[in-house]
Amino acid sequence: MAGALAAVLALTLAGCGSTGDGGSAGGSTKAKAAHADRVEPLEDVPEPKLPVTVDSADGKKVTVEDTSRIVPLSGSLSEIVFTLGLGKSVVARDITATFDQAGKLPVVTRAHDVSAESVLSLKPTVVLAESTTGPAEAVDQIRDAGIPLVVLDPAKGLDDVGPRIKAVAKALGVPKAGTALTSRTEARLDKVRESVPDKGKKPRVAFLYLRGSASVYLLGGRDSGASSLLEAAGAVDAGKESGLRKDFTAITSEALAKAAPDAILVMSKGLASVGGVDGLVKIPGVAETPAGMDRRVVSVEDGVLLNYGPRTDRVLASLVDQLYGDAE
Repeated sequence: MAGALAAVLALTLAGCGSTGDGGSAGGSTKAKAAHADRVEPLEDVPEPKLPVTVDSADGKKVTVEDTSRIVPLSGSLSEIVFTLGLGKSVVARDITATFDQAGKLPVVTRAHDVSAESVLSLKPTVVLAESTTGPAEAVDQIRDAGIPLVVLDPAKGLDDVGPRIKAVAKALGVPKAGTALTSRTEARLDKVRESVPDKGKKPRVAFLYLRGSASVYLLGGRDSGASSLLEAAGAVDAGKESGLRKDFTAITSEALAKAAPDAILVMSKGLASVGGVDGLVKIPGVAETPAGMDRRVVSVEDGVLLNYGPRTDRVLASLVDQLYGDAE
């Protein structure tokens, strides 16, 4: 699932310093990157109505009385808070919060490596966490300090976008803003869905998670988090369809041959970490797939691909454009 990938991403993102679209020096590549490095806040800045008491995903009831100093412990949660219009109240970020408005905030967590001391030093009035956030000792330490900490379930697909936005908004005392943002986001997603061309045979797309510097090469399966996006883009998740039940499996020639993708979906920094498309096709088995032979690679920014939030319409639009934009 997306939460499992977040743990891997957090451990490797800091060590992958190169950016860009990951294209090869030769220039004959179909890889393009989706640049979505800013969030678009609601026009009307909401005024939180507090206190509120909400159900935390870990079974606790949490009362929030003050949202003047918010610490979201994941990039996805940060994106929602900023887009709701509460970005000025955010005082720290997770390493995966890579959009421009959050760039100058201090990094206090790397998803599964939360520094309770760093979080508490910023005197937060509310902390937002994922059910995959850890270690548990750090979460407990923050709660034991008397800080309201609300845990939310991670999003796994497009159907989770609206409920997740509303849950964050409710916890911060701005439910009307949550409803407005949900309506805006779902309308934009619907518009992109309507633009998907009917080409008859659906393209088979394999999601590969790559971190060359850490020698991590994984093929996404049923629970990778990418299936919902690929299916909404009119494609078939090749890893899922080939029978891979786990979230990610080490890439092998046999697994890639069974998946037989027409295109490969990667994160932009992951593609850059293996030397662009030229390096990607050198990974055993890739060159023998239809995608490898055609050098057909779809690249999306790391910090936005699987967030399933207010910018997911941009991700879906990029997938559609890259899959069908150059088709005759």
